Amino acid sequence: MKPIPSGSTIGILGGGQLGRYLVIAAQHLGYRVMVLDPDPGCPAGQVGAQLLVGAYDDPSLIQQMAEHCVVVTYEFENVPTSAIKQLVAAGIPVRPGLKALEVAQNRVQEKTWCRNLGIPTAPFYPVANHEDFLKAIEDLGCPILFKTASGGYDGKGQRLLRDLRDSDSVWADLGAGRIPLIAEGWIAFTMEVAIIVSRSVDGDVTYFPVVKNVHDQGILDLTVAPAPVTDDVRRTAEEYAGRLAEALELVGILAVEFFVDSDGKLLVNEMAPRPHNSGHYTLEATSVSQFEQQIRAVTELPLAYPTLLHPAAMVNLLGQLWANTEGALPLERALAVTGSHVYLYGKKKPRVGRKMGHITVVAESPERAVERALKARHGVDLNVAERDGLDYLGRV
Repeated sequence: MKPIPSGSTIGILGGGQLGRYLVIAAQHLGYRVMVLDPDPGCPAGQVGAQLLVGAYDDPSLIQQMAEHCVVVTYEFENVPTSAIKQLVAAGIPVRPGLKALEVAQNRVQEKTWCRNLGIPTAPFYPVANHEDFLKAIEDLGCPILFKTASGGYDGKGQRLLRDLRDSDSVWADLGAGRIPLIAEGWIAFTMEVAIIVSRSVDGDVTYFPVVKNVHDQGILDLTVAPAPVTDDVRRTAEEYAGRLAEALELVGILAVEFFVDSDGKLLVNEMAPRPHNSGHYTLEATSVSQFEQQIRAVTELPLAYPTLLHPAAMVNLLGQLWANTEGALPLERALAVTGSHVYLYGKKKPRVGRKMGHITVVAESPERAVERALKARHGVDLNVAERDGLDYLGRV
């Protein structure tokens, strides 16, 4: 294995917050970075990368990237595969790879891939027409979750059907019949957990700690490291994630989200071949961040073996926090909390549900980290009364 030398240029497709911290990690290791994104004000373009502004599938921009970059990665999974194929045809390796991207872009393929590898998921049905829609409801029963097969994220593109009387509105709201859907049987889970696996060019595999996630309206709200799970659950999460990484011929990192059911069984919910929101805590709490690990993998540097240095909790900062702030959060109250670290992504337009930043708190225990993270977030929230901390902590 001969690493790509420092001073070389890495390409990144996508300039959001994940791209921003990939750029910073690459710069720490001495690499130059070229980013392609349609937004001239994107977060990754603000931290010293060369920015190409335009569509991800613009052939002239992809050709420009191919002429200057020795390797290309991506920060989200909805990149057009035509861009990847053009780069590969030009002799530029794209990592984590085309196979991982194609599987992660479609929820039916994702679940089918897991099933073929013997990895449990919720029961699911592809829904191409109204007959499929009714058949899924008949076989899976209510409640049943319908999602667009591709393109949705952070709770978008999905509807939970609790009552058959609402089936027509769910069908219409999701554009069913015009775009493919997936129907997923409801899992009465006790916990949501996630793991990030790393895989090198030569097949070396390492794992970040298993974390616990709490979602609010489909958007990740809180991550706790380490997750309060048994060693058996941790080992199973590693086994499943490693099996997926190997089968996908992954070079980079893969985040895998699971449900834990009442019997302690793990079922894959989703996966993403890129840095992940639930891995932001690694910037402070582990011996290597998810972003540096991705850069190490794609440039053929040795992978680090992540260890948890401190228990940690991460909370997202969504656009609604910016209401009544005149454009600036009162960060002093968050930063006054012991162990807190605030990250703002540089996005210009706060919108409800849009991820604008996050806070990570490291502490002596996961419980104390959660308590302080919620306190720090409350410190920047000028819009609502204080949460009932005990009730909220009871969920985590």
